[in-house]
Amino acid sequence: LAQEAQWPARAVRYVNGFPAGGATDVLSRILCQRLSEISGQSFVVENKGGAGGVLGADAVAKSQADGYTVGLGGIASNVLAIGNYAKLPYDPVKDFTFICGMWQLPNILTARKDFFSQDVKELLAAFRKEPRKYTYASAGFGTTLHLSGEMMNSMAGVEVVHVPYKGAGPALNDLLGGRVDMLFDNLPGSLPSVKAGLIRPIAVTAKTRIPELPDVPAMAEFLPGYEMTSWACMVGPAGLRGDVVERANALTVTALASDFVKKRYADLGATVWPTTPDECRVYRDKEEKRLMPIIKAAGIKPE
Repeated sequence: LAQEAQWPARAVRYVNGFPAGGATDVLSRILCQRLSEISGQSFVVENKGGAGGVLGADAVAKSQADGYTVGLGGIASNVLAIGNYAKLPYDPVKDFTFICGMWQLPNILTARKDFFSQDVKELLAAFRKEPRKYTYASAGFGTTLHLSGEMMNSMAGVEVVHVPYKGAGPALNDLLGGRVDMLFDNLPGSLPSVKAGLIRPIAVTAKTRIPELPDVPAMAEFLPGYEMTSWACMVGPAGLRGDVVERANALTVTALASDFVKKRYADLGATVWPTTPDECRVYRDKEEKRLMPIIKAAGIKPE
């Protein structure tokens, strides 16, 4: 038992349900690096991309509940998947142990460099005047990026046409190439192109403006109550021992408090989000209540 008490006593596998190189991958690796340093055991990131985070989450749900497999949970696999898939291979609540919040990450709306305006008021007026004339791209159907656009459409009473891509990279390439008018993207994906002046920032989807782009308004300044943030939490399979959850939570909270993680996250436009296991679970429930009506209104049919 003494051996068991000091989790982690060996390397921990951290499953990320998204491909290498994307925002969730970079943010996960920064945190796992710090967790490895603090705990003295390796936290090894394994990318298991596909089905909007579902494959990775399923791998965590079906792993042994010994604390040596944890992974990325959050808005994609534990909330949006409910509206996107008729039959999930796991229960998004019962099949997981919620350990700790990790980060909150706003999305950003950008436009191609030669778009006629970057003034939100002016754009919304133009969208109202000519429904379905303009397009916005996203990294895929049913993602927070797609929902960011649908929320704008429904709250502003406009019809901007959604163009879904298989991932943020191809969507950004087509924006840079002028094949679409606008793009909703996770902040880290578009930030370098915004800073290089290759695309025009329109608005962020956080409740308020963000420190990285203080001159870019929040969509909520024009559409009160508008907010769409990607959030992530660490999860394990259901039935994790209480002492392991407690220790994993304490380690994660400590890692998130480090200047190294805070600074690296801020550089990418993300905010550290330490929570208790309970706060994390309650937050998930609230998000499901808030987002399911938007998913239904967007006409997203579970496949």
